[in-house]
Amino acid sequence: MSNLLADLPAPAEDEVFTDLLSRPGVRIERIVSHGQSTPVDAPFDQDHDEWVLLLRGSAGLWIDGDGERALRPGDHVLIPAHRVHRVTWTAADEPTVWLAVHFG
Repeated sequence: MSNLLADLPAPAEDEVFTDLLSRPGVRIERIVSHGQSTPVDAPFDQDHDEWVLLLRGSAGLWIDGDGERALRPGDHVLIPAHRVHRVTWTAADEPTVWLAVHFG
């Protein structure tokens, strides 16, 4: 057993991605951000669906066709495959912790 909010990494230049479970067709990861964002010229366009849950902190998420939304703890969203998206900001004064499930 482990706790998703325990042993959070110290602030760093890049987000920290930790695989929690990987099986054929599904991968679950914890992402810890400290003020990072996705460059405007390098949005994500993934071959698979992604469901994300914000556990701690706050963030902005832009999804093509939906615009930008602010996320707070407990908010979750399904990002379909090939839906261009990016993180516009994350809290700099505390860790932002995400749970991401990649599938499909």
